[in-house]
Amino acid sequence: MDKKITEISESFEKELKSVSSLKDLEEVRIKYLSRKGLIPSLFDEFKTLPKEEKPKYGKLLNELKNSVQEKFNARKKELESASGGEAKKIDLSLPGRRKKLGTKHILTQTTEEIKSFFKGLGFSVYEGPEVESDHYNFEMLNFPPDHPARDMQDTFFINEKFLLRTHTSPVQIRLMEKVKPPLRAIMPGRVFRNEAISAKSYCLFHQVEGLYVDTDVTFAELKGTLIQFAKHFFGKNVKYRFRPSFFPFTEPSAEVDIWWEPKGKEGRWLEILGCGMVDPNVLNNVGIDSENYTGYAFGMGIERMAMLKYGISDIRLFYDNDNRFLEQF
Repeated sequence: MDKKITEISESFEKELKSVSSLKDLEEVRIKYLSRKGLIPSLFDEFKTLPKEEKPKYGKLLNELKNSVQEKFNARKKELESASGGEAKKIDLSLPGRRKKLGTKHILTQTTEEIKSFFKGLGFSVYEGPEVESDHYNFEMLNFPPDHPARDMQDTFFINEKFLLRTHTSPVQIRLMEKVKPPLRAIMPGRVFRNEAISAKSYCLFHQVEGLYVDTDVTFAELKGTLIQFAKHFFGKNVKYRFRPSFFPFTEPSAEVDIWWEPKGKEGRWLEILGCGMVDPNVLNNVGIDSENYTGYAFGMGIERMAMLKYGISDIRLFYDNDNRFLEQF
């Protein structure tokens, strides 16, 4: 063992002196200090020595290892200094790495465009809680107890009294309870439906609803506002129509369609939003005299608006976080 220790020490000294580059130095390190190097192999032999010899050779082996490591570190420092930090050298002739700037999500962009339009018409912006009570989500909006929307297949119920809101209409109720007419506001936010996930439906989506209450508000004003919005959002040449419909909280009610002609496909009418005059029962529920005040309300899905405007075929793309999709916007 004495002879091996001496030979390895002398051999290391000799090879270390002949090293002229960091690459050669790394080869020396591997030969002597790596897991299967000469010095670790001596420690393996040490395990087989008689018990009485272990104190002596344990000390000698530790001294050898520490000495070799120190000399290696010193030589490495010398070579790095002599090469002018070759390992950290920067090639200024290489092209720079392009830094990508983040952008707002397409749903955020669409929401802001819709908000900007209605704010320009004098609408304020209000938000409310996503966990809502049955009282605000259904009762105050004139939903009868047996209305299908109360069924578990449509609504995520937390318990008998609370649920994840199915629309942003409860914000209208909360607003009318606190602010007396005249009032003009929109209510953007997330809503939740217990529906099967597919290319056209998702368990959550975003809505923007609008409300205008004052004296002598008419359906003609509602139509004029929504026609102006459709032309702003889809282009001045957009074709539109109003169809009679039914919602518990508006009477009369209508749905607005636009004529859609995707490239290479046959054109058809597509619904973009629902609207109507606020039902007198809803006004009375919040303490507004329906004999003196009238109002209109409307609501639209932000995902649907974005899908129509940008030709997106699958609603799930909004939530996949795929940069290939997001970078297009």
